[in-house]
Amino acid sequence: MHVNAVRAIGLFAGVSALVIVAGWLCGAQKGAQLSIALVLCAGILVYLFGESLALRAMRARPVSEIERPELYRIVRELATAARQPMPKLYLAPVRSPNAFATGGSPRRAALCCTTGLLRTLEERELRGVIAHELAHIRAHDTLISSVAATLTALITALTAVTFLLPLGESEETDMPDLLGGLLLALLAPLAAAVVYFGVGRAREFRADEKAAELTGDPLGLASALRRMESGNRAYPLPRERVLLASAHLMTTNPFPGTLGRLFAAHPPVSERIRRLQELHREWDLG
Repeated sequence: MHVNAVRAIGLFAGVSALVIVAGWLCGAQKGAQLSIALVLCAGILVYLFGESLALRAMRARPVSEIERPELYRIVRELATAARQPMPKLYLAPVRSPNAFATGGSPRRAALCCTTGLLRTLEERELRGVIAHELAHIRAHDTLISSVAATLTALITALTAVTFLLPLGESEETDMPDLLGGLLLALLAPLAAAVVYFGVGRAREFRADEKAAELTGDPLGLASALRRMESGNRAYPLPRERVLLASAHLMTTNPFPGTLGRLFAAHPPVSERIRRLQELHREWDLG
């Protein structure tokens, strides 16, 4: 079993236990039952639809080679060079320039680009972004990312349900709902921690480096990141919960501002660009 599969199982089990305890504190047996139901639903979602949750959130659709021959050519060339299967390609009708990969394994992977990305980037920049996402697929980062996205959605859903549906004071514990509500309020930072520790900023740096190795052009990816950050500021995604839960999948953080940084697993773009420029100097390119 791949190391990221083990991490995904551990992440799901650990956070699920915390969610069940939080539910019990909010409403004893009734709260625990609700939490268990949500955890089971989350497990089913991860198993059946984990690969497509982000695609659905972005309203992405499969794109054919006839529609986007240049995109297919670039992805095929890079996948062949990386010796990994060609992922399924999707297109999201979004002006914000971004891309993401999802799927439990390289053979089940999907790669999605936004229309804004294809309009914004030149070919050398697009190659860098595609190579970055292929690196995530090859490292099985997409599996643990899918689990992290589902768990984040689970935590935010439990928080919302608890405040909308009063569970009543527990007869068994005499613990008021207020304490449980405050506990659940603390789960929002936990959701961010799930993304941060489950996905990790180190993975982004590693994917950048692997992308630079694959394309031989670290400055191409650096230029793409700069353009994408500017585009994300001009055309931010709507702050929907399901999109917030999937933000860490994107090549760059799609939500500028404090809330976006809370749910982001991305290092600052400036730091990523600096490292790519250093890599360029080390290779003495150009």
